[in-house]
Amino acid sequence: GIQLLTGLPLIWGVSITVLDTFLFLLLQRLGMRKMEAFIIALVAVIGLSFLIEIIIAKPDLGEVVKGFVPSIPNNTALYIAIGIIGATVMPHNLYLHSVQTRKIKRDDAGIKRALKLNFIDSAIALNLAFFVNAAILVLAATVFFKTGRTDVAEIKQAHELLAPMLGSGLAPILFAVALIASGQSSTITGTLAGQIVMEGYLHLRINPMVRRLLTRVIAIIPAVLVILI
Repeated sequence: GIQLLTGLPLIWGVSITVLDTFLFLLLQRLGMRKMEAFIIALVAVIGLSFLIEIIIAKPDLGEVVKGFVPSIPNNTALYIAIGIIGATVMPHNLYLHSVQTRKIKRDDAGIKRALKLNFIDSAIALNLAFFVNAAILVLAATVFFKTGRTDVAEIKQAHELLAPMLGSGLAPILFAVALIASGQSSTITGTLAGQIVMEGYLHLRINPMVRRLLTRVIAIIPAVLVILI
């Protein structure tokens, strides 16, 4: 996302993501509610970016509605459907939308209320994620598939083709911004879930700064090696 937006070499873009560590520490110090608000803002940026791109692309609304009716015309469609389910119903997201972030009364009424809030929270979050994934699919179908460009296989290629095919310089910028917001959102939720697992189940108590830097370096090394190779 950073590379597409600024032209910065990919290796430097990956190196910059080490700074995510400090962003996460800052958000944690501000409190859980502030962190939740930040993640909601990122999801809103992603949703708004793709909504604007769909408005620019002008898809056939009849075909869009028809697409929401469950059907699997071929094997390729099956893989896409499985991919969308996997990208939406992620265990760490379900875990974070649980009662972990709320103080509850440890009686029957308190637990029932917590479960109800957990259900509402998860239902809203997963449906928002579903519509974002659907928007990406609609955009790809309208811009690429309908125009015969079935050879688009990489994010960079999709980014380069958006401007000439939609006739708008705004489309590729929104695409890159949505990518950055998506990366930040998934990084924060994944890191937070990992921290809860480490502390709650494995009882590993490590200095937050050391833990963040250690896990980020471990995550970045394979990415750097692949880019260099």
